Amino acid sequence: MDQNDQKTVPASGPIAAAVFYLLNILLFPITLIGYVLMSVSFFAGRKSGKKSYRGLPACSAAARMGHNWCPWWSRTVHELRWSQRFALLTEMTDVMKRCLALLISAVAPALAFGANDITYERVIGPEFPGKYKHPASIDELANGDLFIAYYGGDGEYAEVTADYGMRKKRGETRWSEPKIIADTPFHSDGNAVVWQAPDGLVWLFYVCRFGDTWSTSRIKAKISRDGAQTWSDSFMVALEEGMMVRSRPLLLANGDYMLPIYHETGHDTEIVGPNSTSLFLRFDPKKKKWTESARIRSARGNIQPSVVQLTNDHLVAYCRRGGGYGPGTEGFMIRAESHDGGQTWSEGRDSSFPNPNAAIDFLKLKNGHLLLVYNDSPVDRTPLTVAISTDADKSYPHRRDIALGDHDYAYPYAIQAKDGKIHVVYTSDKRSVINHAMFEESAILSAAAKAK
Repeated sequence: MDQNDQKTVPASGPIAAAVFYLLNILLFPITLIGYVLMSVSFFAGRKSGKKSYRGLPACSAAARMGHNWCPWWSRTVHELRWSQRFALLTEMTDVMKRCLALLISAVAPALAFGANDITYERVIGPEFPGKYKHPASIDELANGDLFIAYYGGDGEYAEVTADYGMRKKRGETRWSEPKIIADTPFHSDGNAVVWQAPDGLVWLFYVCRFGDTWSTSRIKAKISRDGAQTWSDSFMVALEEGMMVRSRPLLLANGDYMLPIYHETGHDTEIVGPNSTSLFLRFDPKKKKWTESARIRSARGNIQPSVVQLTNDHLVAYCRRGGGYGPGTEGFMIRAESHDGGQTWSEGRDSSFPNPNAAIDFLKLKNGHLLLVYNDSPVDRTPLTVAISTDADKSYPHRRDIALGDHDYAYPYAIQAKDGKIHVVYTSDKRSVINHAMFEESAILSAAAKAK
């Protein structure tokens, strides 16, 4: 086991999170008053030594009230130069935006979702050290525990990042403190995927970046033989430069594991290169050997595939599109098919689903229905929508937004637990908060029926 694998990182926990948001809600009116006073003071002048005002007439009364209420504030503001006032007003505007965002994130589940058939849980956020928490994966372990893996640090391209694990024991309501479960010396670690195989082994697949951009990455892995309590040393799964992982493995009908991976090209952090491709690694648990499939190619590139098996030979994959992040005509999810068990793949083509260059997830439920989670927008990572097909990918008439509003809801990852409930984890608040939604399939089907 690596030396740093089980290092515990202190966490504040749910109580601190509640206090954090309560303080922001209480401080919001104070910040609002300060912002208003700052704004009117910006436009209203004050003659030195007198309570006479000049400037916009509409602001005079408010400015006079501000001076009477807090003469120190008024005097301080009007001793500033106009450039300093602009800087101060800009800073206050930024503070207001942050306070408003925190306020919205605290009450959004009640206001935006407004339904009791979906349970929402804020797993972790900015109160835990390391502002960046992205993208999360989740699995239900054999003993009924839920386990989340994510990578965090100071930012997406920070020099120091690591992969963390959190556990919610069966029957309990609190998540454990995050622990570092993978930390490569002198390199940054990325996307983490946790998955328990039928033989009981828990796999951790994760990205290790060797250079400045993701196109320098490789895929590493660890295994756990005790239910994700301890982990093996790391080993390489994909050595080719630019290889990455994002989605859970698929258990094929013949017992093989199919791991969706992708090859990202280009060194522009704002563009997914047009030569980027999706592909799959197949693992034979008897031979303990990985083999690589053919690649999914598309006109503008594609990454982060998610796959389901419809029959022994017929598989369908949806992928995140390539290209940039701005508005355009290319904003659609990429779809591809295989008719030989996943060995070769059709050309990736635009589907009918919009895609703002963001991750999606695709899951086959126990009853055979297909569940797709995606951002229903060509340019924005909101809303986060769940769509269900009951006719083997021919149509998706059952749809429901599970997260919406002026926020980013990104990198959904879905599983279906043994009790039939669907769990979706996703990040928000500029990749600083991990959220967890739980619902029955009926929550999507019934909502779509009511909408008709």
